[in-house]
Amino acid sequence: MAGRVSAVDRALASAAVRAGAPGRIRFTRRQLYYEVCRGLLPLHRLPRRLRFTLPAPVGYDRFLAALDRHGPVPGLLDDPASRVAAPADDVPDLYDYGLPRLLVCQDAAIAGMLLANELHMESACPVFAERDLPLDPRLTDALRRTGDAAVFVLHDASAAGYATVDAVREWAGELRVHPLGLRPVHAAALHLTTASRRLTAGPRTTAVDLDAPAGLEPWEVRRLRAGHTVEVAAVNPARLLRTVHRLVRGQSRTRRRSARLRQLQAAGFMTWPAA
Repeated sequence: MAGRVSAVDRALASAAVRAGAPGRIRFTRRQLYYEVCRGLLPLHRLPRRLRFTLPAPVGYDRFLAALDRHGPVPGLLDDPASRVAAPADDVPDLYDYGLPRLLVCQDAAIAGMLLANELHMESACPVFAERDLPLDPRLTDALRRTGDAAVFVLHDASAAGYATVDAVREWAGELRVHPLGLRPVHAAALHLTTASRRLTAGPRTTAVDLDAPAGLEPWEVRRLRAGHTVEVAAVNPARLLRTVHRLVRGQSRTRRRSARLRQLQAAGFMTWPAA
C-alpha cells in the first residue's frame, strides 16, 4: 500500500497549480477544494448554454485528509483573521477626500483572499466582510462626500447571500448598493459545484422563507427557496479576481440605466460567464 497515490491526491496536486495561476494568485482552502472538484469532474468545459450545477465528486473531509498528506501548498491562505478591516488610522486621506466605491463580501475568507491579491489596490476599492458591519461611520461620510459612490456586495448564490445584501442595504442607508452576485444563473452557466452540508455554516433547511429579489428568474427563486447553495469560492480564483475588478471599476461609472438594468442590478446581475 505504501507509495500508492489516490485520485484525490493527484487531483489536489494539479488543483494547487491551477488555483494559483497565473501569477501566483493566493487562494483559500475552499477555493482549492472546488478546484479539486473541477479536476475530478471537469464538466465545466461543456457549453454554457447547457445550464446545470454539479454535485461534489469528493467530500470535504476526504479533501482535508489529502491536504494533510500533501503538506504545504504555495499560495494557500490561512483561515481569515478575526478582523479583515484595516484600522481606521491607517487611511486618513480616505476620510478627508471621499470614497467612490466599497466592496462588502459575505464570506470573510473571500474578503481576505481579495485583499491578499491586492484587489483593493488595483481597483481602488476598500474590501470588507459582512461580519465587519457596521463599518466606521467615517466610511459612510466619505462615500456620501463623493456624490455618486457605490457599495458593492459579493455574495453566494443562496438565500443567505441575499440576506447579506439586505444587511448591507440596511447599513448603507441612502447610498447605492449593487449586488454583484453570485446568482443561480451564473452558477448554472459556469457549471459550478454546489456546497455540501459540511461546507455551509450553521444548519441547512430544506425550505427557506425568502422574498423573491427583483430581477431573478422564477427557477432561480425556487432554487434559493429550496436551500440550494453555490459559494463564490466555487469560482476559479483568477476568474473571480478579473470579474470583481471589472465590475467594481465599470459599474460605478455608469450613470444612465434602463428600468430593466436597474431591476437586474437589484438582483445581482454580475456577468460571470463572460468574464
